[in-house]
Amino acid sequence: MDTIRPRSLPGSSPDEMFPVLTAEQQARILAHGRARKIALGETLVELNQQPTKIFVVVKGKLELFQLRNTSEDVVAVCGPGMFTGELNLLTGRRALVSIRAVEAGELIEIERDALRALVQTDSELSDIFLRAFIIRRLELIARGIGDIVLIGSNLSLDTFRIKDFLTRNYQPYSHVDPERDSDVQELLDRFHVAISDLPVLICRRSIVLRNPTNQEIVDCLGFNESVDRSHVRDLVVVGAGPAGLAAAVYGASEGLDVLVVESNAPGGQAGASSKIENYLGFPTGISGQELAGSAYTQAQKFGAQLLIARNAKGLACDRRPYALNLDGEEKIHARSVVIASGAQYRKLQLENLGKFEGAGVYYSATHLEAQMCGGKDVVVVGGGNSAGQAAVFIAQNARRVYILVRADSLAQTMSRYLVRRIEESANIELLTNTEIISLAGDDYLESVEWRNYTTGEIAKHSIDALFSMIGAVPNSGWLEGCVACDDAGFIKTGPDLRSEDLDQAKWPLRRAPYLLETSLPGVFAVGDVRAGNVKRVASAVGEGSIAVSFVHQVLGE
Repeated sequence: MDTIRPRSLPGSSPDEMFPVLTAEQQARILAHGRARKIALGETLVELNQQPTKIFVVVKGKLELFQLRNTSEDVVAVCGPGMFTGELNLLTGRRALVSIRAVEAGELIEIERDALRALVQTDSELSDIFLRAFIIRRLELIARGIGDIVLIGSNLSLDTFRIKDFLTRNYQPYSHVDPERDSDVQELLDRFHVAISDLPVLICRRSIVLRNPTNQEIVDCLGFNESVDRSHVRDLVVVGAGPAGLAAAVYGASEGLDVLVVESNAPGGQAGASSKIENYLGFPTGISGQELAGSAYTQAQKFGAQLLIARNAKGLACDRRPYALNLDGEEKIHARSVVIASGAQYRKLQLENLGKFEGAGVYYSATHLEAQMCGGKDVVVVGGGNSAGQAAVFIAQNARRVYILVRADSLAQTMSRYLVRRIEESANIELLTNTEIISLAGDDYLESVEWRNYTTGEIAKHSIDALFSMIGAVPNSGWLEGCVACDDAGFIKTGPDLRSEDLDQAKWPLRRAPYLLETSLPGVFAVGDVRAGNVKRVASAVGEGSIAVSFVHQVLGE
């Protein structure tokens, strides 16, 4: 492995990845830390140790390295004026490299909490540190640096699930495909793994996880180790999509003690969007994952904590503070709650759909899915913006993309800029008044049959991938008996709550519910889970931020 050299990552420069701090900047940092000597060969951070501080080199030199089999690979070298660290310092995740002194010298040592205070108060240093942390994490991901190895076929549903989970949680890993990598048998023998065990995740160099659940992956990697569950939070946010992350950012930046509980990964449904082009401030567009990643970092910059891969199972709503019940019998207590648990795409009513989920049928269109569509024919089902974004994105690599909708046009459901993009694309074909009637294939999707229900015409095509993005079902079932919902299960809030809803919920206050407040005082609903929501990322972000203003009022009551 070559030493990491600052190279041209999107929007970055060498000086941004490994900037050299001036003497004046170092003096400002020292006010938040302490000076110390460093001896030759001294180890500062061990691989898989939870990092609690960063180091600014005043004199001497530090080496960042990882073990690869029996050898050491140098990842980077920090000389005078440079500093260690990347995003795991904010997230509390384990170190991906070890750090030791290769020259004796002097350091400035800064604890995590002190660093967080620094980046909240010093705009210049905040930009330097956070930019470097983000670029370094992108480099680590691009190079698969760390001690996580995934062994599994690219055609496996579970391999795809694990890759998607690691990718969306910004966890570097290396992937070995037994169908393509000739040296896979040596790796299998070393860890006593059979082909039938795959996919397998080798965690922390020695722990073998056979087809692990997301929760098992999180536990092994220590994602949640630094999260304090013991005290009553000012605000617990359920869901880390755009609405939930907005609530976390605004809540934490305004001094609230905030915890976010996320069942999968930051971004929610929007995190699966390949490119959002109508979000304010991004004229060239931004992917859902990029937007979520930035918001995720921003929330932690202000002190919000996130629990990853934990499912909300219920809310003890008969007393305050409220108790949020998680899987594993865990409880989180909160003075206020923002429900941002989102919605899921409806599934096509096809007999053998489950057979092809992850093996040709997908519910997101990220780079992971797109890379499997090169030169192939694919189908996108749905007429909303997510479907349009997916079709345009996939069409860059696919031979042909069919968009199937039940309506007679896209005009009422999709933004005009996407409709025009679709109309002008030579390899996208729109089929209106059309529905899927069957899927076929052995182990993987091979063909799709559809019918035009106005003409009755049936067509069958060889199709390698189908992206289903139809309708939405709210993730509100875990709140049964606590909050008023409409007939479709979306949560009613504010002025949409009728007097009978409040009577049934035994609303205890003399005031009416605030905007976005549910029939349960101090519990708010935002984003796709809320009745009457506008299905746009900007709207979700706005709702999350607005909810926080009312949280302050509730906490002051």
